[in-house]
Amino acid sequence: MTVACLESLTFGLGHLVRAADRLGERLLLLTRDPAYYAYELDRLPGDALDVVVTDTFDVERVAALLRRTPGLRGLVSSTDTWTLTGAALAERLGLPGLDPAVLRLTRDKAAVRDRLHDAGLTRARAVESADPDREARGLLLKEAGLPLVLKDTAGTGSQNVWLVRDEGELDAALAEASGRDLKGRLFAEPYFSGPVYSAETLTWDGRTRLLGVSSRLMSPEPHFREEITAFPVAFPNPQRTSLESWLDRVLAAIGYTDRPAHVEFVLTADGPEVVEVNPRIGGALVGEGMCRALGVNVYEAVLEAALGRRPGLMDADLPGGPAVAFVLGYPAAPGVFTGVAGLGRLTDMPGTCAWYPVKQVGERIEHLGDSRGYAGIVYAEAETAELATHRAVTAANALRVLTDPIPDPIPGPAGRTAPGG
Repeated sequence: MTVACLESLTFGLGHLVRAADRLGERLLLLTRDPAYYAYELDRLPGDALDVVVTDTFDVERVAALLRRTPGLRGLVSSTDTWTLTGAALAERLGLPGLDPAVLRLTRDKAAVRDRLHDAGLTRARAVESADPDREARGLLLKEAGLPLVLKDTAGTGSQNVWLVRDEGELDAALAEASGRDLKGRLFAEPYFSGPVYSAETLTWDGRTRLLGVSSRLMSPEPHFREEITAFPVAFPNPQRTSLESWLDRVLAAIGYTDRPAHVEFVLTADGPEVVEVNPRIGGALVGEGMCRALGVNVYEAVLEAALGRRPGLMDADLPGGPAVAFVLGYPAAPGVFTGVAGLGRLTDMPGTCAWYPVKQVGERIEHLGDSRGYAGIVYAEAETAELATHRAVTAANALRVLTDPIPDPIPGPAGRTAPGG
């Protein structure tokens, strides 16, 4: 029996394979580029899973391939980029899964905000007037106020997000956004002040269990670059209970019934405010950290949900483990990635420190204002998330992500240029 995986997050493939084995299933990875999973695949036996290279954006081609797959019982689509493709495939093939309309809703941040506002779960609606003319600017300022955030309704990885603190910044952001290739539409919402967290949840039959909360320490304003994460944040029991109840209502309001979710929220002076709802386990090392800190393979729940089966994790006692933290490793300057200095020092650091590579030597790193810019992740663990954070930051401070300047274009024939490198 087979469960297909339509691409995957950078890390977690090994846990998915082990979960499939435990459930008596065979994992089939469909990918455009297996090199993206080199770190995970290199650590698995060659026959641990089946890998098929195909154009994973081509719904017709993938559907035909899956129809020819013997014993196909489920489909996992755990990335924002392929959420809608996965929804279309599951619907077309009659596979278990969340209502495709709900998945489409989660990929529209403005629609989610409006749905939550209608349910009384946020104090602001989305404002979708993105033209730079005077009337449109006035609407944005009146409805969203200052400070506000402009962002892409379908953006990922903190890309195409602008903090606007005054009218000058609004003009600059609207001008810059007009030249961007957005995945969705541009909209505005108030800037909710406070620390950012991510709730890692599991929902089945409309009931949500809070597995834990990840901290999300961000770069200084005006960017929203993610830098440090720790799990699990130690909230007092009454506050954790209140958060779980709020999350249950948030997910119910958008029709979320059956699968893990990664809900980003700001804890403001007036209570939590949703940033976005992601229908998946968190990215980077969130899934790895959950497995270690909770003492269970949370990816079993991912596969059980894909099979239409109530995940055992909904009711399981969690044995627990070390708290974890990780730091995203960005270079000091954009350029061609050449390596990481100081990796040998990690063996002398407390906390089982490790470097998880994301970029390969020779890749260009051009964007340092969002998550496209990190080359790898420094991981550490300890008895509490606070102590794990101290260890991870100390380890990260001992490393340097190295880049060389990007070569100038090489002159081509007849005055034209060809890319260098």
